[in-house]
Amino acid sequence: MPLFIDAFWLNRIAKYLVYGMLGLAIALSWGYAGILNLGQGLFFGFGAYMAAMSLKLQSYTSLQQGSDKPIPDFMLWNAEPNAPTDLCCINEGSFLWLPFQAQWFGMAMAILAPTLIAYLVGSAIFRLRISGVYVAIITLALVLLTRLLIIDAQPVTNGFNGLTDLGWLTIGGFEFDPYMTQTYYLVAAGMVVVLLATRLLVATRAGLILQSTRDDPNRARYLGYNVAAYQVFFFTVSAAIAGFAGMLYVIAAEFASPTFMDLTFSISMVVWAAVGGRASLLGACIGAILINTIEASVSESEMLQEGWKLIIGFLFVLVVLFMPRGLAGLVNDMLDRIEAMLKPGAARPPATTKTAAATAAEKPGE
Repeated sequence: MPLFIDAFWLNRIAKYLVYGMLGLAIALSWGYAGILNLGQGLFFGFGAYMAAMSLKLQSYTSLQQGSDKPIPDFMLWNAEPNAPTDLCCINEGSFLWLPFQAQWFGMAMAILAPTLIAYLVGSAIFRLRISGVYVAIITLALVLLTRLLIIDAQPVTNGFNGLTDLGWLTIGGFEFDPYMTQTYYLVAAGMVVVLLATRLLVATRAGLILQSTRDDPNRARYLGYNVAAYQVFFFTVSAAIAGFAGMLYVIAAEFASPTFMDLTFSISMVVWAAVGGRASLLGACIGAILINTIEASVSESEMLQEGWKLIIGFLFVLVVLFMPRGLAGLVNDMLDRIEAMLKPGAARPPATTKTAAATAAEKPGE
């Protein structure tokens, strides 16, 4: 496919693949764990900012500041006249930038920071047995609070303006131009690896137990499972995926912004997963890619330029009312009907009321 499209659309598709990872992360926490996270933008934003801080110090504007150390250009704009051109002396809090001079550190923190934050937040929430809409409210409040903190810390984060004029990711002396096929393949490979890894994870005994905690957490506790531990683990994995997606997005888009932590963006992720099918990892991934492609195409139309959000909202309402399992559920129903037509004499298997927790209990322990 990269051979038949121009550089602009190649870069755009790479971004949509990143959105696919976000839809997958929501499906993992919401569809499989029953945890409605309305603050997934928090982890995506942290991953994006960690990577952007490192790439900012690799950029041309940071290297050409007359100092032996790279300095973000906005720090010089905010510095007092005749201030030393040293990263340690420009602004309070600028010491936070020092470790990001090593590119590997920024890329590692893009995954580790969201993972650690999610572990701490998840431990505080699920060990207190908080569930349902209260989890959504807490995660929503956290992402809004973090966004305000980033905007208020303008001397360190550049506030509303975000981090722009970033350098390119460099591995082994090779630079990843955001508009070249190498960057597209990097993002595509990352999405495939995440998809396969999460698919294998939910197919394990731990994934089966996780679904039992979603269906009936009290029964899972009675069977001896540590429900909170499973919820914290999968909540953390979902955050790590979002952080990894944020890192890849910055590599492709060359900027990081507080808008990543807007409420609308986090809710959009939930919409993507719902349309694609929150109970299907692949369905949620495809739903995110499909919706963003439609949004881009419709918003560029002169006739529909102002009403494309209304169209997407109407599509979401239709899916919720008539396809509660999303596009993935629709496809599965169609495949079942085709199979039934091909095998008219085949008897349907009897329905079972056995829960996932009981099924998991029958399996030998690891």
